[in-house]
Amino acid sequence: MGMLQEFKKFAMRGNVVDMAVGIVIGGAFGKIVSSLVEKVITPITAYLTGNSDVSDLVWTLPAAVEGQTAAEIGWGAVAQAILDFIIVAFALFLVIKAMNSMKQKEEAAPTAPPEDILLLREIRDQLAKQ
Repeated sequence: MGMLQEFKKFAMRGNVVDMAVGIVIGGAFGKIVSSLVEKVITPITAYLTGNSDVSDLVWTLPAAVEGQTAAEIGWGAVAQAILDFIIVAFALFLVIKAMNSMKQKEEAAPTAPPEDILLLREIRDQLAKQ
């Protein structure tokens, strides 16, 4: 029974729950970025390069030995991975920027004092009148 209690304590710690939420949101965010790359960025690169799939682009090196197949440098796959990274990083930057902006507005908004403070002020004002 001790191990079950220990696991429950571990699983319910704040950082574990936050991490789980982050993983779920990250998965959903990944789908958004994949859709953005597939439906928006890829058609633009296809228009510019004349090729719909940039990851297939290669530089073919001359064959070192006659009769052997030439080596290829798959620079398109690297370019696609870099492009995906830049899109993810920029989208994440925008999300964090928006969250920070909302957090600053929330912190800047005046909050009403708690009811006990209001009651203490009322008592103070009544005593000052006497």
